[in-house]
Amino acid sequence: MSNFWQELPKPFFALAPMEDVTDTVFREVVAGMADPDFLQVLYTEFASVDGLNHPVGKRNVAHRLLVSESERALLKRKNIKLVAQIWGKNPELFHKIAREITEEYECDGIDVNMGCPVKKVVKNGCCSALIDQPDLAKEIILATKEATHLPVSVKTRTGIRAHETERWITTVMETKPAAVILHGRTQRQQSDGLADWNEIAKGAVVRNLVSPETVFIGNGDVSSVSQGIGLAEKYGTDGIMVGRGIFHNPWFFQPNHPASQKNERLSRLLFHTQLFEKTWGNKKSINILKRFYKIYTSDFTDASKLRVQLMEAKSYDEIYRILRIEMNNQSSL
Repeated sequence: MSNFWQELPKPFFALAPMEDVTDTVFREVVAGMADPDFLQVLYTEFASVDGLNHPVGKRNVAHRLLVSESERALLKRKNIKLVAQIWGKNPELFHKIAREITEEYECDGIDVNMGCPVKKVVKNGCCSALIDQPDLAKEIILATKEATHLPVSVKTRTGIRAHETERWITTVMETKPAAVILHGRTQRQQSDGLADWNEIAKGAVVRNLVSPETVFIGNGDVSSVSQGIGLAEKYGTDGIMVGRGIFHNPWFFQPNHPASQKNERLSRLLFHTQLFEKTWGNKKSINILKRFYKIYTSDFTDASKLRVQLMEAKSYDEIYRILRIEMNNQSSL
């Protein structure tokens, strides 16, 4: 069985799975700007095994696992791995869907989401709720592993109401997953407060004792590649997962990139918009795309004014018109 996790340099970097963020378009944009020495793994959005199993509902979920031809070619060229993330609470469905993903989608691994803290998901007993259901959690991981030759990883948190890192990570490690990604917050914290890297260090110790062959990744409040390298060395992780940090710097994974100028930011914004329209057309709301605009419209004069105009735009044509005027004005300076 091929396990790409074992072949990665240390420390390596991964972009976290994020709802309505890490679709094939955004992954291609990020990968296109990344130095492959500093980005080795990308994740899909998280897809429900219940939805993927539903004959009608699958159409509303399968797009989360879509990989465009242009993204696939780019990832192959840069040797960046892609992991499909799934969630739910039924081991039989995890087994079925993991097998289908292996057969129908070209991905390099499968990840089990045991970390999402969203209330409606948790209320249904899924994702981070499984931290309080260790037997079911183990059954899900083992069922997923049994269904595929791809490496199976687990992304999770340190606890629900309080940190239970040692107890919980021991449970996860007993299933011998290919990799474990530990976010240094509890379910209750959501995205609040600071990630506790001392808890991540406890998870690394458990890994060393229980399943030393499992690759261990830390996640939480990483704002730069240099900081990530330091955290990995200090707290004993093999890799670093980056989430919200990408929103502060779209060139996050190209640390030697000079400070981007306005025209470069606008060019990337235009490319992102055109790729989104080409990929999704009217299948996805243009408002989903707008959440990315703050990434590009910052750190230059009148950035906030431009951002307001873009956020108020009602169509692709209107967005292109605004950008064309702005870019022409910039060229004439």
